Amino acid sequence: MRRHFIAMQKAGLSLAFFALISVVLVSLTNNLTKDKIIENQAMMLLQALNEVIPADRYDNDLTKSKILLQASDTGFATDTPVYLATLKGKPATAIFEVTTLKGYSGAIKVLIGINADDHKIAGVRIVDHKETPGLGDKMETRKSNWVLAFNGKSLDTNDLQGWQVKKDGGDFDQFTGATITPRAIVNAIKSTLIYAQDNMQKIFQAGKK
Repeated sequence: MRRHFIAMQKAGLSLAFFALISVVLVSLTNNLTKDKIIENQAMMLLQALNEVIPADRYDNDLTKSKILLQASDTGFATDTPVYLATLKGKPATAIFEVTTLKGYSGAIKVLIGINADDHKIAGVRIVDHKETPGLGDKMETRKSNWVLAFNGKSLDTNDLQGWQVKKDGGDFDQFTGATITPRAIVNAIKSTLIYAQDNMQKIFQAGKK
């Protein structure tokens, strides 16, 4: 009986030892890879930002030139990061990382670049979504050129009525078999343009603080 008890104690200690080793190894792995993950995320973000505005259009560190707009102050669905591109110290483009919650499958995160001088769209890219493959994902540039149609657009080139999908009487195409997704994106871009038109100077001033 005593031998059985001692054997059980040894087995328990062995299990505890191996559990401790596992925890230590996981912790070490996380610490070793954390910086690399952060670095990769920064590179992916910069790549997406450079698809919105070419690297020759600005000369500052774009990923670090950021302000955060509070949802309570803007009317956006969530707090919205804005990356501020400048050239020779002058405002060039504000890139809004807008989240719309009205996608068919939930949230869609959109980068919307708006030029500081004429308030025209420099570029639009979708950076995160859960829309249905083959339908809603046509907003991705690897699937279609749909988002490129926004380049150069502004509130002046399309009146507010035009800032809708064609099914709703507007100027922008919807996807075959999918209207909710493009409708959500068009509305998000329109709302961002309206906000930028009234607040662009304030946005860049906030970036200097």
